[in-house]
Amino acid sequence: MEMAGTKARIPTIDLQDFPAQYSQLREACEEWGCFRIVNHDISSTLLSEMRNAVRLLLDLPSEVKRRNTDVIAGSGYMAPSKVNPLYEALGLYDMASSDAVRAFCSQLDASPHQREIIEKYAEAIQGLAVDIAQKLAESMGLTRNSNLFQDWPCQFRINKYNFTPETVGSPGVQLHTDSGFLTILQDDENVGGLEVMDKSGAFVAADPFPGTLLVNLGDIATLWSNGRLHNVKHRVQCKKATIRLSIATFLLGPKEAAVEAPAEFVDSEHPRLYIPITFEDLRKLRISKKLQAGEALELLRCPS
Repeated sequence: MEMAGTKARIPTIDLQDFPAQYSQLREACEEWGCFRIVNHDISSTLLSEMRNAVRLLLDLPSEVKRRNTDVIAGSGYMAPSKVNPLYEALGLYDMASSDAVRAFCSQLDASPHQREIIEKYAEAIQGLAVDIAQKLAESMGLTRNSNLFQDWPCQFRINKYNFTPETVGSPGVQLHTDSGFLTILQDDENVGGLEVMDKSGAFVAADPFPGTLLVNLGDIATLWSNGRLHNVKHRVQCKKATIRLSIATFLLGPKEAAVEAPAEFVDSEHPRLYIPITFEDLRKLRISKKLQAGEALELLRCPS
């Protein structure tokens, strides 16, 4: 199923049409590693209010944004860099923690209204991420644990791309995969630029579509599924001279336990592909080896 009126071939999943959509969900995750969701439970009002709230936070002076410090490496404020000079972001680790949400808001002197919106959004998007992950597990026949993803932390990142006339045609963010299990992206409804790579190596525009959210899978999903799920490579390109904002929520992986494929995904025809590893160690491996586009998984291959 494709989104009408767009050129994108990225699949669309209707969250109100389960169990009928299980096979489409699994196929989208195996072949594309990404899909758009429609008929989710997050209201258009909350999505709009969240966009307005984060726009104000990203317009804060640099010295205020720098108070948004890391909990784990890379989870706080990211200033423009040599690699990604047009990009900056604010971040929050563990959205399910009310203390963490309050600390994030306090760091940035958020108003009472902004705090209320961010708290509502964090609760709603965390629940949606866990629900999608559970549906994906069920689509693969894994039904023994209905709380499998409940305690996995979610990281939140609000992104700003400072595009100018001189930067049209240049990258906003380099080609990469996400390190966690899945990402829910609330894209900028007015500014495109996100592109995903299909399995042939061609780039496909993930054009924004109002009211929808984009989901993509990361390295932990590939590892957890014993190679069945596709960790999609993607990038952001500057398409026009304007500010582009997006809000990303990352369902990462267990806080401490190592990730490995469940026994149901391993048999004589599908031997175990990857050694167990914690999310934190995978993230450190990606950073230390500068392997940002899924290549780190090759270093985790089981001996044949």
